[in-house]
Amino acid sequence: MFGNFGFSYIGLLFLLMLFIPNIMWSKRMPQGYTAKKENKILLFFERLGEILTCCCSLVFSDFNIHKWTLWSFWLIAAFILMIMYEAWWVRYFRSERTLSDFYSSFLGIPLAGATLPVIAFFMLGIYGKVIYMLIATFILGIGHIGIHIQHKRELDIEN
Repeated sequence: MFGNFGFSYIGLLFLLMLFIPNIMWSKRMPQGYTAKKENKILLFFERLGEILTCCCSLVFSDFNIHKWTLWSFWLIAAFILMIMYEAWWVRYFRSERTLSDFYSSFLGIPLAGATLPVIAFFMLGIYGKVIYMLIATFILGIGHIGIHIQHKRELDIEN
């Protein structure tokens, strides 16, 4: 429940799937994007959640592949969500890269760029039975998804 310390290659893989498109995004931001009006409380939760989620992903060996059980479906679901996240990024990079593209849904999942990775890391926490990861992703979700909701509302008001 509290986790076993040790390196997680699955956690590293998930972080690479998260960071590589975000690094690419930093050079291909949507037209008109600004972070100046972001809620400071949500930003605090986002940053804290990012740090905690990254640390948990790497330091708990519970996320590595174990023998097959029904519990393994949580890992499969987490991988599927991360693959969907990658597909969402492909669609974004092929688009005109507008704010509407960035805050779009994907396969019916709203604000997919924010929700897919948060849910995937939460499911990874369930798979590993690591309470710290569940707490970290909950904190991350409040901040990251909250900020995306804020931006989406501002975009909807403008349109």
